[in-house]
Amino acid sequence: MGKEVDYRRRPMPKQLPFERVRNFDEVALGYPPEVAREEASRCLKCKKPACIGGCPVGIDITGFIERIVDGDFAGGVKKIKETNALPAVCGRVCPQEDQCEKVCVLGKKGDPLAIGRLERFLADWEAASGATERPAMAPPNGKRVAIVGSGPAGVTVANDLALLGYDVSMFEALHEAGGVLTYGIPEFRLPKAIVRREIEYVQSLGVKLHLDFVVGKTRTIDVLLKEFDAMFVGAGAGLPWFMGIPGENLNGVYSANEYLTRCNLMKGFRFPAYDTPIKRPSRVAVFGGGNVAMDSARTAIRLGADEVHIVYRRSREELPARLEEVENAEEEGVIFDFLTLPTRLIGNERGWLSGMECLRMTLGEPDESGRRRPVPLAGSEHLVKADAVVCAIGNSPNPLIAMTTPGLAVGKKGNIVADEATGKTSRDGIWAGGDVVTGAATVISAMGAGRNAAKSIHATLSGT
Repeated sequence: MGKEVDYRRRPMPKQLPFERVRNFDEVALGYPPEVAREEASRCLKCKKPACIGGCPVGIDITGFIERIVDGDFAGGVKKIKETNALPAVCGRVCPQEDQCEKVCVLGKKGDPLAIGRLERFLADWEAASGATERPAMAPPNGKRVAIVGSGPAGVTVANDLALLGYDVSMFEALHEAGGVLTYGIPEFRLPKAIVRREIEYVQSLGVKLHLDFVVGKTRTIDVLLKEFDAMFVGAGAGLPWFMGIPGENLNGVYSANEYLTRCNLMKGFRFPAYDTPIKRPSRVAVFGGGNVAMDSARTAIRLGADEVHIVYRRSREELPARLEEVENAEEEGVIFDFLTLPTRLIGNERGWLSGMECLRMTLGEPDESGRRRPVPLAGSEHLVKADAVVCAIGNSPNPLIAMTTPGLAVGKKGNIVADEATGKTSRDGIWAGGDVVTGAATVISAMGAGRNAAKSIHATLSGT
């Protein structure tokens, strides 16, 4: 007889809500080794594992899971790093429930295997052990590649090409590397020491990092192409969207980019130890329902707001944020105002936000996104008090690179047009991927685009 199938996922230890709302320490605490091995042993070792196909970067999931079961943690790390340079990041912030875990066979009758948590376990074990595992590297091939941006897409391209023997340089506009991992995702969800460690690993492969280098200002793409054989643009989507309603120019109205950058990159949550002042309002409204909205709301709670509301025009069922992040926000006291649409912001005589007018909504037929379209209810206007608003409804790429690179095709929202399978743009020698192409999306989708681009760059430069 075979072993009995275990359909019960092992829970992740985490800080209690009443404790974590008073600090910016990581909420989820990770599996201890014995629990990781128990969870890994649930794997059915499928002959044709669907989980690998569900991973945008094609990690050999069953391979690293098997090594956890055997207690070969170093081997598990090495297996992951064959295709993923950021396991500690992916294990924390990737939406596994919509990718590898979604297609896990165990999920048909119970809980899918906790693949993301096990990936995080191995990455954290490696950090604690002090030993760095890395796959074999090809000898130098004499080719040079420049990468714009040091976020998930750029780091993935850098990693993959460095392993293939390329001389790789990353150019980062900010004073710290990591892109959205550094400026966007809060400390309590992704500690910045982890991001720095992952970047340092890629640098250990020989990748050069140039900080405070604004491509398009410091030097243009065309100037850099005189020194490099190929260019990958992974500059992200740093241009915030607003709703276009009256009052958005009032004091106390932030984009999520500014709000989170002040806290994360510029350490505003540690003021006055860091010289970045940040307003600590009493009643905060966050517009949007994605992970960035959850990050903003949970940050506001930790900064001491008395009341924080997520204002979302659809219902709970349509929330695009990860279920785990929604549950964490609810546990921490965030209030959800579903089927609510802000129509104007109201200020006091000194130009500071004091409230907003909203409409109640109902859901009609599905729109192009597949979600039911919100429809205003006539006569449902009402006033709500608020002394801060964070707009977290999306982003577009900064137009600087497109404006300074003749012949580079861009879409209606300023995104660089690139082939989905290869990352090739309208210009020879230039590839692009991640949020600069798709608009704001997930870390792992950006990494998948980076892997595809790296393969295409290698095929082009090597003539294979």
